[in-house]
Amino acid sequence: MKIAIQEFIDYLHNEKNTSQNTEISYKRDLKKLEEFLTEQGVEREEQISAPLLNSYVLYLEDSGFAPASISRNVASVRSFFRFLYKKHGIYEDPSEQLKAPKLEKKTPEILSVSEVELLLRQPDAHTAKGIRDRAMLELLYATGMRVSELIHLKEEDVNLNLGYVICCDSERERIIPFGKICRDALRNYLNKARKCLVGDRQVEELFTNCFGKPMSRQGFWKVLKGYAQQAGITRDITPHTLRHSFAAHLIQNGADIKSVQEMLGHSDISTTQMYLNLSVNKIRDVYMSAHPRH
Repeated sequence: MKIAIQEFIDYLHNEKNTSQNTEISYKRDLKKLEEFLTEQGVEREEQISAPLLNSYVLYLEDSGFAPASISRNVASVRSFFRFLYKKHGIYEDPSEQLKAPKLEKKTPEILSVSEVELLLRQPDAHTAKGIRDRAMLELLYATGMRVSELIHLKEEDVNLNLGYVICCDSERERIIPFGKICRDALRNYLNKARKCLVGDRQVEELFTNCFGKPMSRQGFWKVLKGYAQQAGITRDITPHTLRHSFAAHLIQNGADIKSVQEMLGHSDISTTQMYLNLSVNKIRDVYMSAHPRH
């Protein structure tokens, strides 16, 4: 099964152009499945049945995995067997009826506008690192892009004159505008700080760490956590919090949901719908607390 898993990962990389993080996630999930099947004495893909895969899901539940982790594992297993069915011609797809546990939809963590402004004021404007950090945070909040998209940006992806960034995900390319404050922060970074960090190295990525190497997800996460703590924000902030806040603030201020969907890169508008629901709930709360005859 090891060979089939590697062929699947190669297929994702070469034909689907998936990101490295996605490939690592698939490989980790399928290795877990392989270990389970080995314990059951299963050596070949043809021996795998639907009941056996259902037993695997029960095994994950009994092992204490969170529903979100189990759902991700189920999605990986389905994708793997669809690949085997199409490319390797296995007789039937045993994962076809495999069901993931129902997930409770959590309300995303949203910062208030004042909290965002407080967070963005934290970087030290007198150091190269602080100038870089301010530019990263401003761009993330100004565009709502994912942190994986932020750290893979190239210099040529940013148009300062027209105020937009070209953002590429695994499926398509999208153009996201940004305003004057973000533009000034980016220009300041490119004019004053980037050369200090990169030195004489040839680095394509827009943002680097303090050693002139491309910024990593973990590196940015650490930067964000540090500034949140410095700002006295006690809530659990992740890079996705700024993405959620970007979308919620746009909709609260009258942006239409279709435009927000385009900027976020959501393929399904129902994913963007939750920000509209958040806005409606906020209006309802204000009404219930303020209207004398509620």
